[in-house]
Amino acid sequence: MQASRARLFKEYKEVQREKSADPDIQLVCDDSNIFKWTALIKGPSETPYDGGVFQLAFSVPEQYPLQPPQVRFLTKIFHPNVHFKTGEICLDILKNAWSPAWTLQSVCRAIIALMAHPEADSPLNCDSGNLLRSGDIRGYQSMARMYTRLAAMPKKG
Repeated sequence: MQASRARLFKEYKEVQREKSADPDIQLVCDDSNIFKWTALIKGPSETPYDGGVFQLAFSVPEQYPLQPPQVRFLTKIFHPNVHFKTGEICLDILKNAWSPAWTLQSVCRAIIALMAHPEADSPLNCDSGNLLRSGDIRGYQSMARMYTRLAAMPKKG
């Protein structure tokens, strides 16, 4: 547990130092628990998520970095690899392809990449996955855009 605390503290200092280096990601550590983090990530440009800001919740195990953090979307998102109700994310690096070389920041980067390149063959959201698999790109994009507008964009006025 001491090693995971040290590693998380190192990542915390790095995030503080590089705040402006990655404007698409804002990682914040819980004030009272270094094993709880949240992130705000910007939807990738030229995707239905463009213009949206999505909140992620990180729950870091005491065996970190030997085990991956649990990450889920707190913001509703229409995406084949994200469970619509729970926000659970299907991403290999959060499961069997995890490596201690990954950091919380690089996990956010990988999630942004997943948003831009959905994997319709292993859907957690079947409606979204079925639209993509059947070739209905327009249907998928309009649903994803609608949910981005409803849940991930600041309300005007």
